[in-house]
Amino acid sequence: MKAPASPLFERFAHLFLADTPLTVLDVACGGGRNGAWFLARGHEVCFLDIDLQRLEDELKQHTRSKLLARDLETPPQAPLGQFDLVLVFNYLHRPLFALLEAAVKPGGLLIYETFTHQQAQIGRPRNPDFLLEDAELKRRFAHWQQVYYGEQTPVEGEGAFKASIICRKPMD
Repeated sequence: MKAPASPLFERFAHLFLADTPLTVLDVACGGGRNGAWFLARGHEVCFLDIDLQRLEDELKQHTRSKLLARDLETPPQAPLGQFDLVLVFNYLHRPLFALLEAAVKPGGLLIYETFTHQQAQIGRPRNPDFLLEDAELKRRFAHWQQVYYGEQTPVEGEGAFKASIICRKPMD
């Protein structure tokens, strides 16, 4: 069964209403579950991953899909372009923060969700390079308008320790 898209999208769907399709970058997209949510609502999605083989075939062939196979952890990094919305889920490579910031158009949104350091106590990932410090996303994007910030903890053995942020890039 295909994993569902992030519940943040339904909760904040009003942010994604537009007269014209939004341009969306799905970073480290994996199977494409999050970008697929935006395609289904008429937006244009660029799926970015080191290996796009896991991306669902219908997403690869969609008329509003763009595919970008790129290793984001090998410098130097060329600009990614500019998008109305950048999505990053379950992926952390701190040297990319500046590149991700540059990829969001002024007034555009970033949605970032990944594991916090507490996750190492219960499962993977355990490498501190892949785990957020306390309130790291809030601090990193303090100069952006923070629309939402939340932290999740597992309930009855289900879920993971994660932090999520939705923030809007300043116009200037």
